[in-house]
Parts: sequence; C-alpha cells; structure tokens
Amino acid sequence: MRSEVAVGSSATQEFVTRIGRRIRALRKQRGWSVQQLAEVSGVSRRMLTQMELGQANPSLATVDRVARALDADFAALALPLDDAASAEGGGTLVWQAPGGSQALLLGATEEPRAELWRWTLAPGGRYDAEPDRRGAQEIHHVLSGRLTLALSVGPQELGPGQSAVIPTDQEYAYRNEGAEPVVFVRVVTGA
Repeated sequence: MRSEVAVGSSATQEFVTRIGRRIRALRKQRGWSVQQLAEVSGVSRRMLTQMELGQANPSLATVDRVARALDADFAALALPLDDAASAEGGGTLVWQAPGGSQALLLGATEEPRAELWRWTLAPGGRYDAEPDRRGAQEIHHVLSGRLTLALSVGPQELGPGQSAVIPTDQEYAYRNEGAEPVVFVRVVTGA
C-alpha cells in the first residue's frame, strides 16, 4: 500500500483543498501553466489539475515534489496560515488509514527546514514512504507501543521511550506488528 492522503474526513478534505489552493496560487505567481509545473515537478498534468481542484489523493511524496518545484516546502503547502487553527486542533491531519492510523503535522521551521509530526499506527498498520532528497533524515521517538522501521539495512524496532535517527533518502516504511497502537513523534530534516 502506497501512502496517500485519504480523502473522506473533513480534516483531510480541508488539507487537500488547502494544498490545492496554495499550489494554484504559487503556480500562477510564477506565471506557469499546469503543463510547465508538471515538467518541473515530474508530476502528471492530470494529477496536478486534480490537486488544484481538491479532488486528488496524492502521496505525501507527490505533495513534497510539487512544493520543491515551486521553491516551497511541504509545510508551506500543508499548514494553516493561522497558527492558532493548527494549535486548537492538535495539528493538521495529513494522512489517515482505516483502523485509526493517522499522521498529524504539528509544526515546521523555515530555515533550517524541519517538520514535527505525531503519528499513530493501528495494530497491523503500515506506511510505505518514498525516498526523500539526498541527506534527508528523520528522528523517531516512540511514546507508546512498538514501532518497526523497515529499512534497506534491515528492520529496526523501537519501544516506548526509545529513539532513532534514520536516513530517508531510501525507501523505508513504518510498521506496527503488535496488538496495541503505536504512537510516535517524527522530526523530518533536510527533506
């Protein structure tokens, strides 16, 4: 299963609509057509049109590729412009899957670029990530449950109170192989 933004909940639909409006605004500021943005980002014209209309179900990596093509970052497209709106709701719901798995973007910095996330994976839950740019890293800290990081060098398991730093310029996945939900904090740098 590739990780996609799940359209259906009001918070997620709000996220999809927000990124679509911001992509369109940034594209128009540059004077680009949808085709030009497609060529620069490597994302299909059809997907970009659907994203701008709030009708797409893009992967988080696709949103990131479009943001980079527009000289922005994921957080610039994803977070509400009003910080209070994000704080009241405990973050911006960016991804969810059946069974209660979800990812909340809590905040971000501009320079150096970093993102703070809170993830929950239901029992049996999995999130497959696409490689980030060279040199990108993530820090994971498990609050409860057991998190398995599936890496090219082999799996790494973390329990409550444990942390790990991993390079993310490779394919990787988060897995919950246990019977209880896993909750963890994720900090992304260099993506």
